[in-house]
Amino acid sequence: MNTKDLIRLGVPLGEAQGRGVDFISTYVLRGGDKTRLEQEVSAIVANPAAYVQDSLRGEFAKALLQPAPFAHAKPVPYKQWGEGLEHEAVMQMETACLVPVALAGALMPDAHVGYGLPIGGVLATDNAVIPYAVGVDIACRMKMTILDIPTKDLERKQDRLTKAIEAETRFGVGAVFKNRREHRVLEADWSCSPITKQSRDKAWSQLGTSGSGNHFVEFGTFTVGDSRLGLQPGDYLALLSHSGSRGTGAAVCDYYSKLAVRKRPELPRELSRLAWLSLDEQEGQEYWAAMELMGQYAAANHALIHQHIASYLGAEVLLDLENHHNFAWKEKHFINGVQREVVVHRKGATPAGKGTLGIIPGSMASPGFVVRGKGNDDSLHSASHGAGRVMSRTRASQTFNWKEVNMHLRERGVTLISAGLDEVPMVYKDIHQVMAAQSDLVEVLGRFDPRLVKMAPAGERPED
Repeated sequence: MNTKDLIRLGVPLGEAQGRGVDFISTYVLRGGDKTRLEQEVSAIVANPAAYVQDSLRGEFAKALLQPAPFAHAKPVPYKQWGEGLEHEAVMQMETACLVPVALAGALMPDAHVGYGLPIGGVLATDNAVIPYAVGVDIACRMKMTILDIPTKDLERKQDRLTKAIEAETRFGVGAVFKNRREHRVLEADWSCSPITKQSRDKAWSQLGTSGSGNHFVEFGTFTVGDSRLGLQPGDYLALLSHSGSRGTGAAVCDYYSKLAVRKRPELPRELSRLAWLSLDEQEGQEYWAAMELMGQYAAANHALIHQHIASYLGAEVLLDLENHHNFAWKEKHFINGVQREVVVHRKGATPAGKGTLGIIPGSMASPGFVVRGKGNDDSLHSASHGAGRVMSRTRASQTFNWKEVNMHLRERGVTLISAGLDEVPMVYKDIHQVMAAQSDLVEVLGRFDPRLVKMAPAGERPED
């Protein structure tokens, strides 16, 4: 029996959870019948006053009689996609669904542990935004452009494609352009929050850069099976990028997540990273405006990368697609049978409303997919944002070596310009299994196979 089971049986967060775990441990150590554990806990929860004098059950019972912490008694409903998800990620989702402002949730098949809300977690709230449920890299984004360049250039003109990437974007935590790039996003209202106001110059210097962590820019083959995307069936050369709002987005998250924690001192410790800002409060309105600005800024970064690379190559864009994750949207959903406006946080989850186009990448050596959402109500119109990690960065660096990784990449026809061992293909789930697990959420319209990949070099602190 674990914390999830205690929550399910009605044991509130805080002291009661701790005392419940102590009771279970002592019960088992004293030779208690493990098959009766759930019955024992249920009995104490149902009538704690009857057990306060019991030497084994008394402390647990006393904790249950204390005032309930500031949280739902039980998690609000959520549905999970995929099998064998990390226990810690599932527990993070369970915990997030206890937040007082939570209304509904969903857990995607690429889920793994994050801060507060798991990566792959979707949470609908009542007129409130949770900075950590949006994420550190606010408005992290995918963008693909299909270019009028022959796919055979992936081999015969690989050096030229490599030079285009290296000339027209920058990688790394502190990456900037010495000769700054221009975009109309600089004309937006950067005074909407104290953080964006003071960070505008830094943001300008990083316009068009790609950051670190799981961020990438890559060329590959995009395969279209029919004409639903407006392209004739066949193979095309495509440019795919993944990055977000860089240092300014991280600063916005840091400032407002700490502010939210200070404003919710009544939250139990387990919920502290899920502290929220009401959209009726000035601070909530500030964060929302800053988040929206970071969405515009992330889109501008990708636009500049793709425009400059296409210009460098003298290429025409045949089609472009893009979508956010790590963001919050005001949407209408059915909650307990009633349609209402809610705030939907998608932390590492792709919008998948009916007919909505999105991009779900795999890894540097596995395919990604252009998809169209099916508008599944149970998922709050969401899908995964990728394959999802199966191991930590530290473990990856200790487990793999470049000799075996390079052999793996060569077998799959992938040329790697730069990356760290913490982002090699083997640290990710099988994208085909992830896609199969969400066939009721999206339909596949096209497949992207990476061929030439650049990420931040080894040693960079991850920004994803």
